[in-house]
Amino acid sequence: MQTFEQLSRQFALYFEQPHFPESPATLYGPNLYFLQMGGKRVRPVLCLMGNELFDEIGSNAWNAATAVELFHNFTLIHDDIMDKAPLRRGFQTVHTKYGESTAILGGDVMLVTAYAQINKITVSFLPQILQLFNTTAREVCEGQQLDMDFEKQEKVGLDAYLRMIELKTSVLLAASLKMGAILGGAGERNQNLIYEFGKKLGLAFQVQDDYLDAFGDPAKFGKQVGGDILANKKTFLLIHALETASASQLAQLKQLLQSNGPGKVEKVLQLFRDCKVDDWALALKNKFLDEALAHLDDIAVVSKRKEPLRELAQFLVQREY
Repeated sequence: MQTFEQLSRQFALYFEQPHFPESPATLYGPNLYFLQMGGKRVRPVLCLMGNELFDEIGSNAWNAATAVELFHNFTLIHDDIMDKAPLRRGFQTVHTKYGESTAILGGDVMLVTAYAQINKITVSFLPQILQLFNTTAREVCEGQQLDMDFEKQEKVGLDAYLRMIELKTSVLLAASLKMGAILGGAGERNQNLIYEFGKKLGLAFQVQDDYLDAFGDPAKFGKQVGGDILANKKTFLLIHALETASASQLAQLKQLLQSNGPGKVEKVLQLFRDCKVDDWALALKNKFLDEALAHLDDIAVVSKRKEPLRELAQFLVQREY
């Protein structure tokens, strides 16, 4: 069994193959620019790991992994347009550099290219893989819409936020693992267990992300902490603070949310600490991690084969950047 790092290096080399024609360069050049930004490539490597858990990695898994990565990049290009984001990974976003119309078309053709990769998969697997891929693609769009809806809502409950994160983030991690498992010949029970493992891991990952944005070390996190606070973004932390704050704390928190004055981040963080939001978030993260690992433990393969996935889960959820 190979580690995430080993498979990540292999996928990076494999993914360098040309994905688009040369012409028109005004359409495909921006997509090449975007793909060359790199990224963690977590989702395609999970597809390969899900495959190797049950069998040797075959060409079907490489095609599925490529499709997953292309689909993920399609969502990022369009997300950046919706968020009006000027930068991604330190580079200009596609719509900023090349214009919004080109970015929309570039994202569209990225999605079409993802389906072309799915179409290379052996016919006997195609119906099941296509159904999972289509369901996941629709759910990711639903999650993005909910995220935008939440920006306009004054109050969002924890259950609603969990559902949004599940759709926007978790289902693609889960589907990547499950596609690999299907292509590796896993039975239905094992397919469902690895999907649930991915879903819970995605939730734990997001809790850690929200936590690091507020309480992380800027030197390790790689960006200024408190970005979510400045944007009044609804996160696990803010939702829990709004639900548990005393009347005076709630009044102070709402006042801070309506201002962008000096010291806003520090004052909100202090309120979070007073409400013990930091301790609660770490406990919630560990709860989701424990549930994810329980699903992994239940998969009917030799325990040693699961070790790379177990190590990756611990890393993703306990990272400091």
